[in-house]
Amino acid sequence: MNMSNTQFEHYYQQVRMRQKRDTVAWSLVLLALYFAAGNAAEFNLATIWHSLPNFMDYMLETVPTLHWPVLFADSHTKGSLAYWGYRLPIQLPLIWKTLQLALAATLVSFVIAAVLAFLAAGNTWSPPPVRFAVRTLVAFLRTMPELAWAVIFVMAFGIGAIPGFLALALHTVGSLTKLFYEAVESTHDRPVRGLASCGATHLQRIRFALWPQVKPIFLSYGFMRLEINFRSSTILGLVGAGGIGQELMTNIKLDRYDQVSITLLLIIIVVFVLDTLSGRLRQWVLEGKR
Repeated sequence: MNMSNTQFEHYYQQVRMRQKRDTVAWSLVLLALYFAAGNAAEFNLATIWHSLPNFMDYMLETVPTLHWPVLFADSHTKGSLAYWGYRLPIQLPLIWKTLQLALAATLVSFVIAAVLAFLAAGNTWSPPPVRFAVRTLVAFLRTMPELAWAVIFVMAFGIGAIPGFLALALHTVGSLTKLFYEAVESTHDRPVRGLASCGATHLQRIRFALWPQVKPIFLSYGFMRLEINFRSSTILGLVGAGGIGQELMTNIKLDRYDQVSITLLLIIIVVFVLDTLSGRLRQWVLEGKR
């Protein structure tokens, strides 16, 4: 008994030493890669520190000048809220347009990605050439960032919502398809084998065995992607893809500091509301809670 305990203790110490050695080795490798990447990207903490006052000065300039005695005066009175938000009739429709853009791109991409996911998954009896072709296609789609797609489509279709929609949709299809087919491949095969023993077709097995397992995951990823697409659509406006991002870029270029701040404030508010609503909707759909 004592000999057994001694052997176990010796084995335990060996495992612990090996784990510590591996941890130290991989930590050093990751640290070396981190500093190499920082050097290649010309990352410099001293530069950031010296440039920080310039950043703070710019942010202070965007803070509006409001005066309490005239805070609720009309839009012609400097220092009032109405004077600060004189472009709200233009900005609010742009916010709504940006939200519609993100919603449309997400819905279309969700449907396409769901179909492609079952074609790309390894446990859905899809032919290997089809599986390889779909995986290659979606890998290419998600490799190109939304901003790069937007620049290409702006050159092709001009400034507007169409380039933004196409850019978001293509990248979202690439990202969601990968998440979806990995979810399909992680499903349990017992329901599938049960239906197969009853003579169910491939489509019936997907419909009644795989889909009920992946439906909550698909919806969760879809809601999450909607939030991401709204944030991304504000960035796409910087290259002329429409929406509130274009308004933000215009205000920055024209040095309209007060309008930069109110545009950013609107984006932050909408993102917060969208995050809250999508979270509640996701909880209601997936868990049946109100």
